[in-house]
Amino acid sequence: QVQLVESGGGLVQAGGSLRLACAASANIFSMNVMAWYRQAPGKQRELVAQITTGGFTNYVDSVKGRFTISRDVVKNTIYLQMNSLKPEDTAVYYCSAQRTGTPYWGQGTQVTVSS
Repeated sequence: QVQLVESGGGLVQAGGSLRLACAASANIFSMNVMAWYRQAPGKQRELVAQITTGGFTNYVDSVKGRFTISRDVVKNTIYLQMNSLKPEDTAVYYCSAQRTGTPYWGQGTQVTVSS
């Protein structure tokens, strides 16, 4: 069992920045991939960014150039640095990890961007 705990959400004005953190209860190198998803009201959950064991990253087009996913292997934590935030980035952000085909999810953290 892997536990994921997100932190760092909040309210920010458009153009501002936030950094989300996701602390894992297991070695993040044991995960095939770790990712950030988000779900806005009335919309489906979407993949925002992901990072593989080998360090390869991938982003949804709408956040490319603004968001950066990174990791600290000593702290078993991944981060999502979000810059130039827009109101359409408002959502609950979830951390996800996959290990040997089993998905794990955090409880989510709310990000609200005001115009």
